[in-house]
Amino acid sequence: AAQYRGIVPVDVTKEDVVVRIAKDTGGWGMYLPRDRVFHNAISAAQPQPRELQIGWAFHYLVGVIYGVFFTLLAGSAWIAAPTFLPVFVYALATIAAGWFLLHPGLGLGWAASKADSPSKVRIMGLGSHSVFGFGLWLVAFLAAVPA
Repeated sequence: AAQYRGIVPVDVTKEDVVVRIAKDTGGWGMYLPRDRVFHNAISAAQPQPRELQIGWAFHYLVGVIYGVFFTLLAGSAWIAAPTFLPVFVYALATIAAGWFLLHPGLGLGWAASKADSPSKVRIMGLGSHSVFGFGLWLVAFLAAVPA
């Protein structure tokens, strides 16, 4: 999986890594309506117009859908008095879509098993989904606090 060396950085703050992930996700998302879910290597696929912008939009749209779905699952009692553990567990569970749909779709295998450093990819995903869960809880907590 040499074409994915840049996706598994030592320094996760490098802009080129973030751009590569967004472009790959955008290209993958643009192939979905054409019934192309799985690629040997998305980076080798024909580049799509505006795949970087589509990648960011796709990723944020999925996050919004996850957030709405959680609030529907949690119900009004949780919305009135949000607790951290349920939303944190939910956010960690959402990594399954990345590991078992997105990663194989990009050509990285199940849970990035074909990446140069699968454990780094997995840890980065768990970290970002943890932040996502904290963000969901924080917004709910701030919205529930009486004025």
